[in-house]
Amino acid sequence: MGFLLFTLFVSLLDAGLINHGVNDSVIDKVKKDTQDFFNLPLEDKKKLKQMDGDLDGYGQAFVVSEDQKLDWADMFFLTTNPPYLRKQHIFSRLPQQFRGTVELYAAELKILALKIIDFLATTLNMEEEYIKELFGEGRQSMRMNYYPPCPQPDKVIGVTPHSDAAALTILLQLNQMEGLQIKKDGVWIPISPLPHAFVINIGDTLEIVTNGAYLSIEHRAMVNSEKERLSIATFYSTKLEGQIGPAPSIISAKNPAKFRSIGAVDFFRGLFARKLDKKSYLDLMRIENFENPAS
Repeated sequence: MGFLLFTLFVSLLDAGLINHGVNDSVIDKVKKDTQDFFNLPLEDKKKLKQMDGDLDGYGQAFVVSEDQKLDWADMFFLTTNPPYLRKQHIFSRLPQQFRGTVELYAAELKILALKIIDFLATTLNMEEEYIKELFGEGRQSMRMNYYPPCPQPDKVIGVTPHSDAAALTILLQLNQMEGLQIKKDGVWIPISPLPHAFVINIGDTLEIVTNGAYLSIEHRAMVNSEKERLSIATFYSTKLEGQIGPAPSIISAKNPAKFRSIGAVDFFRGLFARKLDKKSYLDLMRIENFENPAS
């Protein structure tokens, strides 16, 4: 696990996480099946479209107003784990091969996410049982992204700058088209795709749980004028019955809580009611902003 952690930190600054333990054949299969899904006729994809007030399905994310500017992307969102959270009107209607691939990929990435979270928690001497209880049966979901070519790429954006609300995002770039950029020291840095490698993003939940020891990553997706780009972001967070807040075992007089605690259901309900906007949702969780909302 020591090498995994070292590679993880490199991945945040460079190209991706390798030697991750996920079989290359599983990665190749999910790449092919996702490409095949987006290649389906529009009328077939619309059979799996999002329903009003629901994120799962084919469509757009974080659309809270008909007046807002939409991202230049189509997406297919699936809640994958735990199984009781799956939207059966979507999941059961997936092509059988695609559904099997999604389940296999989701199982592999849950194992990887828990290994990374466990190691990061260990480095901060967090209580092991607390982490296991909070994340062991955590919520996992996938966002499959298709960014079509755009004749005027300088006038649109694939995904607006934001940090992910989940604890971890494990991103797989399906083709060799650049587009992902992360913000470091105020500068946008492009992340070059590597075959079979994952990009690991720390999310808002992990920044909160670690009381700011690990910072969530602001990122965005750009589009290309000539070629499509595809990716799959797999999000892993706490269980829905959990409480999102700084881990009690690391809070002390020298390290007071920087964030308030809130039920996971309320945390995600608030998230999906807002437009993506940098790290603004995380900022709402800061105790200083909660106690002084006008500031």
